[in-house]
Amino acid sequence: MIEALLARFEIGARVAAAARAACARVDPQVYAAAQDAVRANVLRAFYDEGIAESDLTPAYGYGYDDPARDRYESLLARIFGTERAFARLSFASGTAAIVTAIEACLPPAGCLVCATGRPYDTLRNALADAPHSLVRRGARYCEVSLDGAGAVDHAQLERACAQGADVVFIQRSRGYAPRPSLSAAECGAIARTVRRAAPEAFVLVDNCYGELVEPDEPTHHGVDAVMGSLVKNLGGGIAPAGGYVAGRAEVVERVAARHYAPGLGAAVGPSLGYGRALVQGLFYAPLVVRECLAGLDLAAALFDELGETVEPLPGGDRRDIVQAIKLGSPARLSAFARGLQRAMPLNARFAPEPGRVPGYPDPVIMSAGAFVPGATIELSCDAPLRPPYEVYVQGGTSREHVLLGCLFAADALDKESN
Repeated sequence: MIEALLARFEIGARVAAAARAACARVDPQVYAAAQDAVRANVLRAFYDEGIAESDLTPAYGYGYDDPARDRYESLLARIFGTERAFARLSFASGTAAIVTAIEACLPPAGCLVCATGRPYDTLRNALADAPHSLVRRGARYCEVSLDGAGAVDHAQLERACAQGADVVFIQRSRGYAPRPSLSAAECGAIARTVRRAAPEAFVLVDNCYGELVEPDEPTHHGVDAVMGSLVKNLGGGIAPAGGYVAGRAEVVERVAARHYAPGLGAAVGPSLGYGRALVQGLFYAPLVVRECLAGLDLAAALFDELGETVEPLPGGDRRDIVQAIKLGSPARLSAFARGLQRAMPLNARFAPEPGRVPGYPDPVIMSAGAFVPGATIELSCDAPLRPPYEVYVQGGTSREHVLLGCLFAADALDKESN
């Protein structure tokens, strides 16, 4: 693979040598066993569901008795091992699904505890800072700081919950924080800590970027619900829009009533003819996630060879589809993003610039050229312009595409240094 890419694209000698060394040290089967189990789980869900062609008939208007929507949600419930799932195109993003779930489960003037420190920028804004945020409408809010190693502080979390938590939020992926992402089992351990101190609290997990990375999900370990986007992992690069909540029936019913209207709940919301794309994307999603993980492992090895600080390390545990690379300065972040952009299937001739983005306190530079805008299962990167100046590479529907993008990014960094 590396020789084919180097033969067709002009890459500097230093980066080319590092890429050859990276490919030689990476085991292409490092995540194969876990991904085989994920694929088997999804195949079993499709087998048990028994979807027919007629189930994919489009529905419009109110969406009563939408078969595609109902079968898709049933598939998700099987994969997540939950009582119910609620997946709708009307969720514009994973953040929209997450905030809706928190609001649905939080009583008036209730207490929300974030177990994983400060949430990612746009969610923190929605919870506490923006006009009409939960805090500005009377909710109490507590962030439990991470420990010195960037892990959840269970003792501090238990003390915070003992003071009266109603909802405990877990952010599985690192977001824009220099901390490790969480495994499904670690999310379950957090839920057990919460229940010792606040047995009635709802434990909700932001599962964005983590779906189908491991054979099990946080809902298999006792959390009440997971939330996320349909255009990330679960979309397989095909789903056009939407978000989901999967978990206990009580949580899903609360979310449906909050999203639409009490008394209507999950009975409305048409699939608008996109049921086929949602179901097909879910069928292919394990293969796409597998390619993504393999590509990010190559990226980690390449930048490790070039002397950059990477997390996870090559061959390390992967709990999501995000690779962090510490670059140390705004200029290097910009060089990386512009290099990666050159590999995009769309807008490859664009040159990303840092700018203000709604919901972010700092300027952000992003590189993307996805067929579905915002579908970060497709190759992209984000980098807020603040210390420690890390770039977060996400997705990649084929390992070759991830490697090509990172070759261009590394070459741009090399030229920036010289």
